[in-house]
Formats: sequence, C-alpha cells, structure tokens
Amino acid sequence: ALHCIAEAQKNGGLAAIVDAEHAFDRTYAEKLGIDTQNLLISQPDSGEQALEIAEHLISSGAIDIIVIDSVAALVPRAELEGEMGDSKVGLQARLMSQALRKLTGVINKTGCCCIFINQLREKIGVMFGNPETTTGGNALKYYASVRLDIRRVGQIKESSDNILGNRTRVKVVKNKLAPPFKVIEFDIMYGEGISKVGEILDLAVELDIVKKSGSWFSYEGNRLGQGRDSVKDLLKDNPELADKLEAQIRGKVNQDADALVDTSEPNVSDEGNPD
Repeated sequence: ALHCIAEAQKNGGLAAIVDAEHAFDRTYAEKLGIDTQNLLISQPDSGEQALEIAEHLISSGAIDIIVIDSVAALVPRAELEGEMGDSKVGLQARLMSQALRKLTGVINKTGCCCIFINQLREKIGVMFGNPETTTGGNALKYYASVRLDIRRVGQIKESSDNILGNRTRVKVVKNKLAPPFKVIEFDIMYGEGISKVGEILDLAVELDIVKKSGSWFSYEGNRLGQGRDSVKDLLKDNPELADKLEAQIRGKVNQDADALVDTSEPNVSDEGNPD
C-alpha cells in the first residue's frame, strides 16, 4: 500500500492514509519514496470516525488514492465505550456494510483508488474447508473490485542469524477488472520494501531476456554472475543496466499485449457484403 502511495505521488497525485492502527512509520515511508510532507495522515479514535473521514476525503474529489489501515482496527464506538469483555456481536460487520454502501457510489464518481488492508482470522470449529476468514464481515468481499491474498512464503537470509527480508506471494482472489487467480512472487526487503531489482531480474528471466543456466545468469552473451542474490547486487550497483532491462521488459510486454489485441479483433472485410 505504501508503494502505491509513492507511485501516485510520483505521478502528481494526492494521497491520504487513515491510520486506524496508529502504527504509521514516517521514516520507513520516506525510505520507500513517500513525500510525507504532502501526505494526508489521519489517526481516528473510532471506526465510525475513520470511515467518515474517508468519505469526506473521497467525496471532495481532491484525493487520488486513500489507504485504510486496517479494517481489523476499525473499532465501533459502542465497543470503545463498553466494558472490557462485553460481547458486541456483529457491530463491526454492520459498520462496514453501512459504510461501503455509502462509499461505493462516491468512489465511482470521483475515480479515487481506495485500498482497505485487512487481517486473517480463523473460524472456530471448522472441520472441513478453509478455516481462514477476514475481519469486518462479508460486505468488503462483495464490494471490492480487486482482492489480493498476500502471504510470506520464505525468508531471505544472508546467514542463519542475518535475515534481510521475506519472499512474498500474492494471489489475486477476486478481480472485476482483469482475469483473476494470477499468482506472483517477489522480495520484500527490510528497510527497502519491494525489491525492484529482484522483480526486474525475475521478469527478465521469465521473458527470456536474461538467460539462466543452472545458477548462472547471462545477458547478451555476457555472464552477469552466479546466484540470484549476487545478480541482484550487480543490478543495484549498475542502475543503467537495470534501467535497460526494465525498458526491454516493458517493450516486450507491450508488444505481446498489442499482438493479443490484434488477434482478438475480428477481421472485418467488405467483400461479399450486399449493397
């Protein structure tokens, strides 16, 4: 989500974050390229206040992207004012359902990108099927245009005691804008965020721009190095090479997309048409 904010700001957009978890780290955000001086940050006291702020910001039309972090931290006011241990069944689900009914139309009119971050929980007593679920009821699942399931699948280690980051897998579990169920893996490095050079290398290998033979990587007949980590370091130290690879990747992807569009369009001919 922070990378989305950084990219929006690079393109001249105005971003906001509703930090219901009260865990926003300015230093880390700045390392990811976010201009915190031009970032609207709200740390609301309750779930109702958070969603009202989000509605006002979106309806103003001035915001290009807003992040709500997180749904699990949107505590209803009645729960905050009650005693610890009181049972408040369904309060958060009703809050989310009401808020999304109001937000959906406003988001569509203004074209604002609204990102909700959520957390996984486990249902009690589930014997068959997936016991995992998300907080806040089912309304967000139905209203969302895109849903991403993000999980850590491994650690990136320099040594047994020095962990540099995590290998992360993202699955598109719902998509109204494109075919769903695509899966991607990438590196998230501590203090750096998503590793851009790691993505460039993986995509270059996938598109056969960089050749991989065993553990060796080569480009245009020249060996880049042995091992993925060493080649990542090489690309980080040589931004010109990384930019060249990125340009080739974008060119090949755009070329494939244009070819796909050309083949999908029907060949309309005037021959044989009656006057």
